[in-house]
Formats: sequence, C-alpha cells, structure tokens
Amino acid sequence: MSFFDLEGTLKPLTALKQFGKKPHTLKDIPWKKREAADRYRGLHYNNLDECIGCGNCSSICQNAAIDMIHIDGIEGKKGDSGLRPRVDNGRCCWCALCVEVCPTGSLSLTKDYLYVTDDPDTFLWTPGLSNPDGAERRSFVSDKDHSLNDFRRVPMPELEGKERVKSFAEVVLGYNEQQAREEAQRCISCGICTEVCPDHMHIPEYINAIAKGNDADAVRIIYDNNPLPEMCGKVCTRRCEDVCAIATRGEPVAIRWLKRYATETAQTVDMIQDIVNPEIREPNGKTVGIIGAGPSGLTAAYYLALRGYDVTIYEANAKAGGATMYGIPKYRLPVESLQKQVDYIRSIGVKIHFNTKVGKDISFKEIYDKYDVVFMGVGFPDAWPLGIEGDDAKGSMQAFRYLYMINSGEKVDVGDKVVVVGGGNVAIDAARVARRFGADVTILYRRRVEDMPADWEEIEGAEEEGVHIIPQGIPIKIHKDEKGRVKAIEYLKAEMVADEKGGRPRPVPIEGSNTILEATAVMAAIGQMGDYSFLGKEFEEKIKIERGRFVVNEKQQTTDPKVFAGGDAVNRTADAISAIADGFRAVKAIDEMLMGKK
Repeated sequence: MSFFDLEGTLKPLTALKQFGKKPHTLKDIPWKKREAADRYRGLHYNNLDECIGCGNCSSICQNAAIDMIHIDGIEGKKGDSGLRPRVDNGRCCWCALCVEVCPTGSLSLTKDYLYVTDDPDTFLWTPGLSNPDGAERRSFVSDKDHSLNDFRRVPMPELEGKERVKSFAEVVLGYNEQQAREEAQRCISCGICTEVCPDHMHIPEYINAIAKGNDADAVRIIYDNNPLPEMCGKVCTRRCEDVCAIATRGEPVAIRWLKRYATETAQTVDMIQDIVNPEIREPNGKTVGIIGAGPSGLTAAYYLALRGYDVTIYEANAKAGGATMYGIPKYRLPVESLQKQVDYIRSIGVKIHFNTKVGKDISFKEIYDKYDVVFMGVGFPDAWPLGIEGDDAKGSMQAFRYLYMINSGEKVDVGDKVVVVGGGNVAIDAARVARRFGADVTILYRRRVEDMPADWEEIEGAEEEGVHIIPQGIPIKIHKDEKGRVKAIEYLKAEMVADEKGGRPRPVPIEGSNTILEATAVMAAIGQMGDYSFLGKEFEEKIKIERGRFVVNEKQQTTDPKVFAGGDAVNRTADAISAIADGFRAVKAIDEMLMGKK
C-alpha cells in the first residue's frame, strides 16, 4: 500500500477530535426569532401615508409578487392613485428591487423574517397594513443618492438674463437629441401625471417613445388628443410635473420640455402631416360654427373636422391663437411656432374667417341659425382696472391690453419707470416685455413672493432680467403730473395675518406706511373678464351666465342645447391646456348629439 493510499484511509479518523466539543449548530425551534443584521432583507413595510401608489414596485418585480390594490380608508387624489402594494410572500425572493425603485422611499424591508400562521391567505402581505408597527423594524431602505431612479433633471439651456433682455429672441433653447433621450429615461411610467393633466394626454407613452429614439411615434401619440402640442411644450402650466412621482425626492421629469422637443422635430406643416397622417372621415353633412380661434376653438375645430364635420371659425383678430397669440410674449412663444400649428389645423379643412367680430361683422343669431351646432371659445378679452384714485391717468393701463398691443405690432410708450400691479403670469409677462424696451420695472404685489400665482420659472426669469419685486404692497393712489400723466403710485405696506379658517394668510394694510414710488406707467394685472355683449338680448336670456362665465354641463353644453362653450369663458383655471381639454370634451359630446355616436 502506498503512502497516499494510507493517508486516504486514515484521514476520516481525524474527525474524532471533534467529539466532546460544543456543537456549531443550534437546537432551537425554527420559528424562534433572532436579531437580524442591520441591512437584513426581511418582510416588507410601507409607509401608507408617504406612498403615492405609483406602481413602480409592481412593474419591476420579476416574480410578479406585487399587486396594486385598493385599501379601505385610502382614496385617490391629486398625485396619489389611491392604490397600495400587496406582496405575495410565496413568490417574493426578497431581492429588494422594489425598494430600490420606490420614488418616495415609502417602501422598505424590515428585520422581521418569521411569520408563522395556519392561514394561507396571509402570504398576501399588505406592507404597512399587515405590520403597522413595521417602521420600528426597518432595515433595508432606499438611498436617494444611490437609487435606481435618477432624481436630477437634465438642465434646460437658456439665454443668459442680461443678454436676453436685449431682444425678443426665445429664452429657452430646447433640448438636443441626447439631452431629450437622457431626460426621458428618468420617467417611471406611473401615469399619475396623466390623471392630473386636464386633457389626460398620454404622457408616459410619448416620453417612452422619446427615450427609445422614436420621435415620430411620440408626435403621433401627442396629436391623438392635442392639436397644439408645440405651444403646450413651450408655455403649458405643466400641472403634470407637480405630481411627478420623481419629484417627491428630486426634480420632476421635464414633461413640458420633452413635449416641446418631440413636436419641434416636425419642423413644417408637411412634416406634421406626414408623421401624424390623420384619418379624415368622409363629410357627414353636419356643420359646426365656432366663435373664437383660441385653444378651445381650434381644438374643437380640428377633431370635428377629422370626424367629417364642416367646420368654420369666426375670429375677431387678424391671427388665430387667442390669448396664446396676443397675450404671451414672443420670447416665450414665437409667432412662427404657433402659426405652424394653426396652418396644420387649417390644412385638414378647417375654415377661419379672420377680422370677423361676432356681434359687429356678423350676428350671433346668424351663426346660430346657419349651423347645426355652435361652439364658443371667446376667452376673457377684458381686464379689471385697479379701481383706485387716479386710475384714469394717461399711462395707466391694463397689462393684458399692453401685451395685446405689443404682440399686434403696435408701439406703446410707457416711459422709463414702469410699475406692474399683480402677481400672476400676465404681470410677469408685462414686466419682462417692458424690460425689453429698456424700462426700469417694478412689480407691486399685495402678498408675499411665495404666494404669487405666476409660474416660479417665470418669476425667477424676471428677477434675472432685472425686474424688481416689492411684496406686501397695496396700491391706493396714482399720482398725476400737470398734464394728467402718471407721475407716481402710492401704496401701503401690508402685514400678513393668519386666516382663522385655515386659508392662506391675508394682507392687511399698515396704517401710516404710505410709500410713493415714481412711475411713468402703471399696469394693472389683477384679473380679466369676459365680454358677452355679442350674444344679443335674446340669447343672453337663453344662455345662462353666472359669476362672469357660461354655465355648462360635463359635456361643455350650455343651457341652450345647441350651444357649447369652453376655455376661459367657462373654467377658472385660465390656462391653455384646460381650454384644449374643454374643446376635446365638446367634440365627443357634439359627435354624440349629431351622429348618435358614443
């Protein structure tokens, strides 16, 4: 026998040295709990209040172990689907991918790993409900800085503040292809944004198309329910971004800018036609008259024309677009961009009669009698005056009217010291336009800066351009010079007083705090109102108006069944996407009424 054979025979005997030693294994029952490691991956826990029901955890689970369910007591709301994850512990492998992709950080794993029961249904575990005390046992949590989600937005290139006040060149330069792809890949496709969008645009779908490099597909998806998407991509109020799941711990996906990127790839009307390639049905013999070529009227016209209706718009101005054409400065929305979209809408057969004011050039009754249905998208063309002493001075004007004149190509002399009263987007727009004409501009706002209803990006843009903002100032008088021109504006400083009913603090003037600010022009931007004199007495009695707006049902139908309405003259949101949604909703109702289609 060789040495190696002998060694192999004797080797097992060395195990005898283990006799009498303390065993390495433990003789406890298997369901006895022991303290787990700090980063142990045990049973799930979910903070139900922080969770928004985005479903990202369910989407990424490779074992199909997570379902999104309704839970009693949790209702859907803005930015929250109302759903919560339920885990099938019979399928779960505790890989923790669901935790890593949770945008809010509400989902985690705990140190708990044993749960013994005779009830097989408890394999279906609703984190946070099945273990409400699980917060104290959390072990594996997502780290924002090392998350699988990207919480940092791709910056938008812009002209520098001091440079852009020299002209009306577009301030926002737009994403290039690489930037758009990178930003689009941040989207987790939860769809919460779609629910809050007034028009319910297919946001995750077109963003995914951009992320995959399918820009043409993105354009087709966008035009499915929005015929003015490039305009929205530049000036939309983007409430969708306010509820973006990524925004809970970072910056929201740039939904507006991505829409802009995609639609700008279709650079001409012909390119839009080739990409969208809309199906235009055969004429159905029905006619629709539309008053106003603003966002709601253009939307209704476009989709009705696609469905075979003979559509004619009556527009009081020389160009279509309504407030988007005449109320938005061209450094935000260039004329060429809006005109391209209007020309595309006309290319499918929509007729527009420009410089035709209803009530003057043609009566409302004539339109009413001529068409099977009438849609009114007349907007809010008039603005509220300040209503203070000296408001009749030369140089005292409405900011909306000032923007209208500038966008119409008129020259308006406002001098070198302009004061704009108000805190909304119209106030910001008027201030920034006046800066581009070389004026020293001050915005006087009765509340705090953080209370201003204007878009925060626009507020920052105004400040970068040298606009001075005086918060908590309540105007009381406009001083005139010997020629009746604006000389100064007098205001009282205000203190913010808490609202007893829980509303936002209200400004209360401080007696004796009178301050005089030199000015050559004062612009009021405190709100707008409608003008319905075009209806005539007969229809003013038939079409109900309350608090300055048409009364409509859920189908945009007024109290006269033949007349529909949308836009600012109907809803209080006062933004283009809401007007577009009104027009789109009216199309479905009109089609149902005239053709019996649902």
